[in-house]
Amino acid sequence: MYWLVGSLVIIAMMGVLAVADNVAMPIDMPLLNVVSATGLLWLLVIFAIILLSATQLNSPSVNTQSTNKTRSVSSPNDVKLSLFSKYFLFGLLAIALVVGSALQALVAHQQAETTKITDSIRVQALVRIEGISDSVYDASTDSGYRQVAVVTHLMPLVAELTPQDLANSTRNYSKEGNNSLSKSYSDNFEKKPNNHIEYRVLLNAYPKNTANNDSFSNLNDLQPGDELFMSLALVPLSTSKQAISNPSGFDGYRWLRGRHIDGVANILAVSALTVSKSNNDEALQQASTSDSYFQRFRTRIDIGRWQLRDHFYRDWPAQTTAEQQTRAVTLSLLTGDRSLINRDTKDLYQLAGISHLLAISGTHVLFLAIVLGGAVVLLFNRLCPVVYRYMPRWQVRWWVMIGAAFIYALFTGFDVPAARTAWMLLAIGLVRLTLLPISTMRVLLALAVLMAWQDPYVLWQAGYWLSFIAVALLLKYEDTSYQRTTEALRSSYDEHRSKGNRVLYHALRAGRRMFKLQFWLFLTLLPITLLLFGKASLWGLIVNLFAIGLFGWVIVPLNLLAGLFYLLSPTIADSIWSLVSAIVGNLHELIGWLTSLPALTDAWLYTPVNMAILLMVLLSIVPWLLPRGLLSRWLALPPLTLLMMTVYANQQSMITMPTLYILPTGDPYISAALLQFPLHNQSVSNSKDRSSLAKDNTSWLFLADHRPTATRTMPSNLTADKLSVSLEQQLGSLSVDKLEGIIVQSSSTVLTDTLNASEQNMVVSAKNSELLPLAVAQLNQQLPVSQYWQAGRSERWSAFQQASKIAAQSKGKTNISAQGCEQGKTWQVASGDVSIQAMTGWSEIGDTSVWDCTIAIDSSVPIQVLRYNAADPLKSLSVNSQTKIADNQLDTDHKNLSLSRLVLDTDTHPRVWQMWSLLCSADSNNDSMRFKNITWLGHSASQMTTDVISRQSINDIITYDDKPLEASLSLNIINNGVDAEAMSP
Repeated sequence: MYWLVGSLVIIAMMGVLAVADNVAMPIDMPLLNVVSATGLLWLLVIFAIILLSATQLNSPSVNTQSTNKTRSVSSPNDVKLSLFSKYFLFGLLAIALVVGSALQALVAHQQAETTKITDSIRVQALVRIEGISDSVYDASTDSGYRQVAVVTHLMPLVAELTPQDLANSTRNYSKEGNNSLSKSYSDNFEKKPNNHIEYRVLLNAYPKNTANNDSFSNLNDLQPGDELFMSLALVPLSTSKQAISNPSGFDGYRWLRGRHIDGVANILAVSALTVSKSNNDEALQQASTSDSYFQRFRTRIDIGRWQLRDHFYRDWPAQTTAEQQTRAVTLSLLTGDRSLINRDTKDLYQLAGISHLLAISGTHVLFLAIVLGGAVVLLFNRLCPVVYRYMPRWQVRWWVMIGAAFIYALFTGFDVPAARTAWMLLAIGLVRLTLLPISTMRVLLALAVLMAWQDPYVLWQAGYWLSFIAVALLLKYEDTSYQRTTEALRSSYDEHRSKGNRVLYHALRAGRRMFKLQFWLFLTLLPITLLLFGKASLWGLIVNLFAIGLFGWVIVPLNLLAGLFYLLSPTIADSIWSLVSAIVGNLHELIGWLTSLPALTDAWLYTPVNMAILLMVLLSIVPWLLPRGLLSRWLALPPLTLLMMTVYANQQSMITMPTLYILPTGDPYISAALLQFPLHNQSVSNSKDRSSLAKDNTSWLFLADHRPTATRTMPSNLTADKLSVSLEQQLGSLSVDKLEGIIVQSSSTVLTDTLNASEQNMVVSAKNSELLPLAVAQLNQQLPVSQYWQAGRSERWSAFQQASKIAAQSKGKTNISAQGCEQGKTWQVASGDVSIQAMTGWSEIGDTSVWDCTIAIDSSVPIQVLRYNAADPLKSLSVNSQTKIADNQLDTDHKNLSLSRLVLDTDTHPRVWQMWSLLCSADSNNDSMRFKNITWLGHSASQMTTDVISRQSINDIITYDDKPLEASLSLNIINNGVDAEAMSP
């Protein structure tokens, strides 16, 4: 009963948040005016206490005599009535808890909806820094500044402001005592409708996206509680780059919503002055009167965290990258501040399966609490033992541990693992103090429910699930293995005592027990890890065997000891931190060597897991959650097993449909698309390596750069390493371990040296980017690729590929030859169910503007186009065509055709389609008569014209960037006019 109600409460809250976030709901619901989140929280707590008390009072009595007397007096009807009333009361309270929990989640969602940013706008605003930044601004490493802040005093930005203008506004604001602005500014401010609006936003500033690099470098000096004026570009959370650009599978939208972020603010200009910058205490005293004592206390703690980071950040440019990262990891292990850790180090820890060790876990908090509690008890024992007359020794230790745990949890950001440990210490102490017969597992479940009631959006945080589930598994493992271990030790102690090798025996048993525990945790946490992150590292099973012990017994204790010495003597603390950094550095070298072994490079496990599969697992254990005897557990297994097989079959049915996935790349002009086509044991007609298609489907990857040659665009921040890694992860999540081919539809002049001086003059804007070819070379080192088509000339590809292999230090991998993606090149299966052909591309002409290769995919069945959801690949949504030519324009013979065509357009200059119109237009008119439906997929910056669209008889138009194609808008107007003339008498 206890576990069933707790599980239903959490499931109900998750369901409400998921549905409310996907379904448009009115903001002005009367529910917000009637229900208060705080009041509802206390009401739920009262209901829970009543239910627990009622179930505890209903437990069987130990006194058998009183039980017999009661049975002799009570009649059977009275007993049935009493049982019915009790179960009715229990059911009513349980339903009230579940419904109230769902209502609490709905209230939290509505409150978030009322405060979120809905429209993009540029404003001047007063910014108050909250906490420490997620990253530091460093132009040399292309690291951006990310900081949570509260913006108020919003005014629309009508002209560009300089840092000096913003400094004047800050100075005027300070002179008016933080109560009003200067008179001229105040008069304008009072007239604006947004004068009292307050948003909690994520500030962003990146080096390559701005020219104010000098002024932005001062962002690292901003401390928690600082206030200053900035000019910002506010962007809604749902359309921000941080939320929707997630090629690695990270769900940025839910992560930001879980932190109660109302929107994203891109920094345009920053004031050089801050309000009350000279004195932290004065700044805190002049804080808003609405701030509570706890908020001011937390601001002081955050200032301490910032000062400690500043201590680690000193002489940062003078250190090597390896030294910087060892210090960054040391700081992260002490305060949970990951702002100094670069992407390579995070990827290394993820590949090793030990990224969880970078977070502040219960081990850190509990170790510090135990040390401080023991030290205080030792002092009382020596100096003031009279205290124990008024308070037991365990209570003294308990109170010290609680205080240390909460203060350290606040110092590390009060994330879920640290907060869970602090609250667990408090709850277990209260259970012991009140002598309640409640197990630790029940305390853990109650704490999980309470944290969800207090903040429903905590259910969207991965740390919540991993923290509570890991602790529950540890407790369950300890309960089941303690008795076996005790009995085994008793039976074997006498046998090994005479042999004199008890130490070795116990060491072997400890190692065996550690391996069994790690294997247990790895298997049981694997489904939730795949659901939250979409992948899991198989290295974690091995590396955690020694990494957990090294971190838990050596690195973390030394790090915490250095943190305590930092309060007394920073010099001694630096010496200890130097030792910790040396240990971490050697660990990095060891992990790097292990993960670089050629035979063990493929260490990622990609298996699509969604909520449906987890609900199946939960449904299968429902008989074990219900009270014993209410439902036969073994009789329920056959139908549940059949249900699981049915749902799994439905999940696998998605693979049987031809699908083109639009993959996110992180760059609006770089496109990637994956074609998965089921072959049904067919073979390829013109492929030399027929064995490559032994599987039931074939996969092709299409890459293109759509930056127009005649228009200046923002330079790309994407690198070949980032692109190849994200593509490898996305292919793995879609169960693609082999590619039949990769087609780079954009030409690259770095692959050719045959353009002479006269031909160079014909080049309008030669692309010198080596991004896509280098990404292909790196992908070929990770998974087999049978064919590689490259637009333009590629005679230098062999040397380019060899140079990339030497730079990557990859050995033993086969090379792949580049084939020209020329107009007329074709690949198809023997049955003709699917074929790929190049529509454009004329590299024999010495003009790179006509080298780009547009691809046509012809299939016997329509190909569905899905926009890949990196957070949940099984929930990839269909892409709606932005323009659809009316089907009534097709004749009857056209409608009876079965072939479909999907055109993947890549053109960066109008000459591509001008050349196509001269050479291939007549053949295209004949080909278009063979297809029932022709879909065009390209970029909104395409040079496609209305005439070309009409000649190709295109029915549907889709763009990679979800922006309208100008030619399609003109075509719509023409078609509407034609239809109007046809309908007129």
